[in-house]
Amino acid sequence: MDASNDNEAAGGPQQVTRPGQARRDRRPSDRPARAAAGGPPRRAAEPTTGGRLPRGPKGGVAGPGPAGGGVLPRLPAWRLPWVPRVVALLTLTIGVIDIVFAVTPEWRSQLADLREVLPGSVSRQAAAFTVLVGMLLVLLARGLRRRKQRAWRAVAILLGASVVLHLVDGLDYEEAAGSAALFGVLLVTRREFQAKGDPTTRWRALGVGVTLTVISVGIGLLLLHARSNHIAGPHPLSAELEQILGGLVGIPGPLRYTSDWFGDLATRVLLAMGGLTVVTTGYLALRPPQPRPRLTDEDEMRVRDLLDRHGDADSLGYFALRRDKSVIWSPTGKAGVAFRVVSGVMLASGDPLGDSEAWPAAIKEFLREAADHAWTPAVIGCSQAGAVVWKRTGLSVLELGDEAVIDTASFTLQGRSMRNVRQATGRVERAGYTALARRMRDIPPDEAEQLTRKAAAWRGAETERGFSMALGRLGDTADGDCVAVTALRADPDGGEPQPRALLHFVPWGHTGLSLDAMLRDRSADNGLNEFLIVHTLCHAADLGVTKVSLNFAFLRSALEHGERLGAGPFIRGWRGLLLFLSRWFQIDSLYRFNAKFQPVWQPRYICYPASTDLPRIALAMLEAEAFLVWPSWRHPLTRLAAAARRHLPRRPATAGDTPPGVGPPLA
Repeated sequence: MDASNDNEAAGGPQQVTRPGQARRDRRPSDRPARAAAGGPPRRAAEPTTGGRLPRGPKGGVAGPGPAGGGVLPRLPAWRLPWVPRVVALLTLTIGVIDIVFAVTPEWRSQLADLREVLPGSVSRQAAAFTVLVGMLLVLLARGLRRRKQRAWRAVAILLGASVVLHLVDGLDYEEAAGSAALFGVLLVTRREFQAKGDPTTRWRALGVGVTLTVISVGIGLLLLHARSNHIAGPHPLSAELEQILGGLVGIPGPLRYTSDWFGDLATRVLLAMGGLTVVTTGYLALRPPQPRPRLTDEDEMRVRDLLDRHGDADSLGYFALRRDKSVIWSPTGKAGVAFRVVSGVMLASGDPLGDSEAWPAAIKEFLREAADHAWTPAVIGCSQAGAVVWKRTGLSVLELGDEAVIDTASFTLQGRSMRNVRQATGRVERAGYTALARRMRDIPPDEAEQLTRKAAAWRGAETERGFSMALGRLGDTADGDCVAVTALRADPDGGEPQPRALLHFVPWGHTGLSLDAMLRDRSADNGLNEFLIVHTLCHAADLGVTKVSLNFAFLRSALEHGERLGAGPFIRGWRGLLLFLSRWFQIDSLYRFNAKFQPVWQPRYICYPASTDLPRIALAMLEAEAFLVWPSWRHPLTRLAAAARRHLPRRPATAGDTPPGVGPPLA
C-alpha cells in the first residue's frame, strides 16, 4: 500500500482552513509523474535552518508534508470553548446551594404550606436526597469542565431530580427554578459535551470512596453546627465525628437532640450519604475495569520494526518503547505517535515514528483521540522536522532547549577547550579505573543481573526521572542492542574488579547511541561520567557507532546568550531566573556538563494548542518527567503488596518465565 493512502486518510485533496480564512490553492505535486516514470517518490528534505522554523509562501510553514499535495490535518476546535467552564461553574454552584439549603430547612417559610399537603417525613427524606444530588453535582462539575458526555447525562438527570426534590422538600421555587434553568442550558449546549470517558482501573473506587467519605463528614459537621441549638448538652468535635461516622452506617451516636424533626433529618441525611458512598464505591469496584493504555507486545514489535527501518531519523525514537507509553497508529501502520495521558494532557514525545510521508495520518489519529476524550494535545522534545509538521496541524511551537550530539569521527581530546575533560579523565585513570563498553546482549547473564542490582542500589530511593528521554528499565532481553559502559576498579582485597559507575545508551538507528542513564556509586571518585563518555566516544568504532546523543540542555540558548558581552537586560534577567531555578532542577549544570565535549547543538521543541494551555502542559511535563510527584494513597498500598509477595513461597520456574540475568526495571 502506498504512503499516499495515509495522506488521503489525513485530509484528502481538500484543505481544511480555520474559520474566516480563505482557501488557498497549493502547487500540485510531481509524485504521480515520478511514480509513473518508475522513479522513487521524492522525500521531503529535512530543513537545515538552525533553530528557526522555515516559512513557506505567504507566511505558511514549509517542511515535510503529505505526498500528493495533500494538506496536514488541522487541530480540532470546539465551537464554544468557554461553555464547559461556565456550565461547570454553574453546576458546582447549584450543587453547593442544594447542600446548604437542604441542611438548613428552617430558612424557608413555605414549610408550613407544604405540611398541609405532605407529611413531614416526606419533606425530610426529600432534603436528604437533595444533599445527595448536591454532592454528585459537585463531583461531576469537573467532568463537565472536561466536556465528558457521561458527566453531561448524569448532571441532566440530577438537575431534573433536583427540581422535583426542591418542590417536595419545602416548595423552594427559587432553587427549583435555578436547577431548571441550568437544565435548559445543558440541553442547548449538548453538542459541546461529546468527549468520551477516561480509562479507569479499580483503584479509582478506593479514591472515590475516600472522597465521598470526606465530603459526607464535612456536610455532617455543617449540619450539626448550623443547628447546634437543637443538640442537648455539650458536643465536642470528637462526639460530633463519632455521631457522623456512625450515622453513615446507621449506628446511633452519643449526641441527643432536643427537636424530633431535626433528629430525624440528621439521621436521614447521614444514612443517605453513607448509602451513596457504599453504593458508588461498590459499583466502581465491581464493574469491569478499563485499564489505562500501555505498550502491548504487538505494539512493541511494530515499533521495533519501524525503528529498524527509520530509527536513524530521531535520537529519541527508541524511548517510545517505554512500557508506560501507548502508540496510536496511522491507518496503514507506516507511522505512529507515542504518547501518555497525564492529568488530562495527551503528551507525545519526540517525533512521530516511521515514514515521514505517513506522519500526517498518524497525527490525525492522535488529534482525533485527543478531541474524543477532550484531552489537551501536546508534544515535547520533537526535532525541527517534527515541529514543522506539528505546526502545520495548527499547534504552536516553542523552542524547549537543545540536544547535545557528538560526531565520534571528529571528536578529540586535543586543544585548550578540552583541557578540563583531559584532566578529569587522566585523574580517574591514575586512580586505577578502567572502562568497558559492551552491547547488553554480549554481557553474561550473571554479570548483567549483578549490574542491574548495583544500578538500583546506586539510584537508591530517589524517584527515577525521565519520560521523553529515558527508557526506564535496564537488563531486559529485548534491549540487547543497548550499550552499557561500566567503570571498573580493582578490589583492594585482591578480588575481581567491581563496577563503580554505569552509562546506559539506547540505539539511535543502526549507527548511533542516545544516552539513557548515568549512575555511579556515591563513594566513587569525581570525574567518572566524563571518563566513561570519553571512553565511549574513543571506542565508538568498535561498536559501529558514528554519532552519540548526550543530555538535553533546557533553554540552552538563553543561558548562552545571557552570559555574552553586551547581552540586554531582558536576556540577562531570563538567564538569572534559570540560574535561580537551577537550585532545584539541573538546568545550568547539565548545560555546562554537555558543553565540555564541544557538541553540535540540535534544537528541540514543545508544541501546544494555545498559550492558555501552557501552564497545564508544563505541570503535565513535570509530572511525566517525575520532577513533580503528587502524594498518593496508591503507592504505599502498592509497596505493601509487593513486600507481601516477596515473603510468599516461590513457585518452580517454567518455560515461560523470565530468563536468568534479566533484572527488574529501575524504580
